[in-house]
Amino acid sequence: MFSNIAGVIPQAEQDRFARALFRATRGNTFTHFQQIFEPMQDPKTGAPVSKSVFVIYFQDHARTEASAMNEKIRKICDVFGVNTYRWPASRDQANEMHRALKLQVDDQERLLKAHENFVRLEAATLLEPPRRGANSLIEDWRLFCMKEKSIYATLNLFEGHMNLRANCWYPAAEEDQIRAKLIQHSSRQSGHSSAMLVSDRIPPKKMPPTYVRKNQFTGCIQDLVDLYGFPSYQEANPMIFNLVTFPFLFGIMYGDVGHGTMLMLVGLYAVWNADNLKYNNGMLPQMLYNGRYCITMMGFFGLYCGLLYNDLFSVGLDLFGSRWKHTVVDQGNGMVAVYEPLYDTANAGGAGPYPFGVDPAWHGATNELSFMNSLKMKCSVIIGVTQMIVGLLLRFSNSVYTGNTIDFFCECCPMMVFMLCFFGYMDYMILYKWVTPMDNPPSIINALICMGMGQHDKNPMFGEMVPKVLMLITVLTIPWMLIPKPVLLWKKEQALNQSGHGGHGHGDMGGHHAPVPLDEGKIGEEEDEEEKFDLGEAVIHQVIETIEYVLGTVSHTASYLRLWALSLAHQQLSLVFFHKTLLAGMAMPFPVNVIVIYLMFAAWFGVTVLVLMGMDVMECFLHVLRLHWIEFQQKFFKAAGHPFQPYRIRAILDEQAE
Repeated sequence: MFSNIAGVIPQAEQDRFARALFRATRGNTFTHFQQIFEPMQDPKTGAPVSKSVFVIYFQDHARTEASAMNEKIRKICDVFGVNTYRWPASRDQANEMHRALKLQVDDQERLLKAHENFVRLEAATLLEPPRRGANSLIEDWRLFCMKEKSIYATLNLFEGHMNLRANCWYPAAEEDQIRAKLIQHSSRQSGHSSAMLVSDRIPPKKMPPTYVRKNQFTGCIQDLVDLYGFPSYQEANPMIFNLVTFPFLFGIMYGDVGHGTMLMLVGLYAVWNADNLKYNNGMLPQMLYNGRYCITMMGFFGLYCGLLYNDLFSVGLDLFGSRWKHTVVDQGNGMVAVYEPLYDTANAGGAGPYPFGVDPAWHGATNELSFMNSLKMKCSVIIGVTQMIVGLLLRFSNSVYTGNTIDFFCECCPMMVFMLCFFGYMDYMILYKWVTPMDNPPSIINALICMGMGQHDKNPMFGEMVPKVLMLITVLTIPWMLIPKPVLLWKKEQALNQSGHGGHGHGDMGGHHAPVPLDEGKIGEEEDEEEKFDLGEAVIHQVIETIEYVLGTVSHTASYLRLWALSLAHQQLSLVFFHKTLLAGMAMPFPVNVIVIYLMFAAWFGVTVLVLMGMDVMECFLHVLRLHWIEFQQKFFKAAGHPFQPYRIRAILDEQAE
């Protein structure tokens, strides 16, 4: 007359389960709980859970599962989510069930261990490379799947039903190689479909992508140029010039024989250990690997300019013998050092000055700072104006190459005249004053102020008429840049409209890259519509361009003075560190100076590495980057292009790896 329901329940739910049964059945059930001492693993969360076995006894005359009491108890069990099991009716039946379950558990454990061993063997086969330096089998599978996926994704871009057709760009220099590969593939696939390359010789309306070839030597500088903007199609690439001018201007700011040598050794170390740095995922090793050649060149030019400045950790070098005679004269109030020149100061045919760099006699002189300031400041202006003129020459080359006569005569020519008549004249005065002995040398700053303000120059270098004529020409270049170009563009637009060819074209792009041709009806659909000419917009653009160039040229010339400022700061920091550490230790009496010099050398080397080899390198690097981006590249570099991105499996794999 009694039935039972058995199962397993977490011990945390045991009391709630018992109360729920008691209340639902009004005390007509008896529940027995037996704790399981070993915690069991929860199959959902994997956390260990303490559970108990329960048996519920209740009176059931029908002894069937369809009785009301049985259904009520089973619903409560379902609510609590317990697992129910068949309860044996006798001890012998229980022992028999225990033996059967134990055999089943043993069989499952043996099967599980055999499966785990099989999985381990298979995983070892997939993960272990067949030979040293080779990929594992699963890595080969992964790379194969990535390549197949990328190939089919590219094929999905093709058009057509019977034939697959793709409109693509390719380098003109590789056209013969592409045709040869297609012919070779077609000969192997006899009886199957073949591919052919058809070049479209019609100049495209849309700007083609720019393909810049680079290697490990030019890659670092090209990346810096690309951060500013990507060159337009067939536009002059500043990377070719930045490859030399970037480390050279850095050397002007960082000029020191010792520091330049240390930086060059860091670059040579990176070049020598390039293979080890390449596969190191750290940020610093990757920076050294990518910029190893640039760092080496920056260190070399820092060494070269240090020889010009005659600075070795702020100490002068007497390599060729000084061209000044040092004497001590008694002037009554004390002994005074007097320096007399041993070289020809009047260009009369005597001995020459110090053959290379600054004479070591200037180191330690009372007027050393003023002399070096004047020298470095004037050299900075000369170098800056020269680099900006090179930028304008590249602007000329862009206009000549594209056949744009309006830009050539209405922008390039007045810009060059403006640059030469004012800033070129300034550089000429500096150089003339250096090589020409004068009894009463004129002040270049006063001459430029009088030239710009129209004032009377009391001590002109080339007479009063020359600066006035040059300033008049400089002023006339402003309306030359401002007015003719919008008028000529408007007349050209009117002529095109009258001839029935509305709009203005981009001109011949050179035809060096060509797309695979599409149907004539689809060419117009895929090409972007050209913008209509707007005279007001052209005038506003030209006004902004003129103001930006005129004011920008003045500020850019002054901006090159950072070459002088950074060089002065580097030299003075090096001098202060040397005086406060090593020189202070040398000044102490023996034998204290031996210990102090040892300690001071450690302090000097540490501050040199941290400040001059760390912070100052980054500071000079950023200033040189600004000079190239703003002062140089703005003269000619539009940077309105987009890069040529061919289908390359290596690039896809590198992108997935990142």
